[in-house]
Amino acid sequence: MPTHPLNWFGGWVLILIGFASGSLLGLFFHREEFLGGYASFRRRIIRLGHIALVALGMMNVLFGISPGPTAARWQAQAGSICFLAGGIAMPAVCFLTGWREWYRRFFLVPVALLVSAVVLILLGALP
Repeated sequence: MPTHPLNWFGGWVLILIGFASGSLLGLFFHREEFLGGYASFRRRIIRLGHIALVALGMMNVLFGISPGPTAARWQAQAGSICFLAGGIAMPAVCFLTGWREWYRRFFLVPVALLVSAVVLILLGALP
């Protein structure tokens, strides 16, 4: 039984979306000029979004089954929410930035959520 079921379930959903988006993107990667070419910022940031979905999904699954801070502690609850929100926000900002570069200004949001999640989880683990 997961210690943090929301992160466990949400993490698997992020992984599934990451696999699906990777499959969709993979249909067009053979085209030399897809999203501006292999080295283009647009293509790299969209690839980063796809990888962030899978990687942050895995991190949420691992946190969901970790025996660390119990869900009863407020720090663990807040960290859990920040971790899942950061796992959603990071790929979203990557994909939005690939669409319109202006959205890169919002990277502070997922970074702040993920850093807050780790700090809160560590604080929740203190005796």
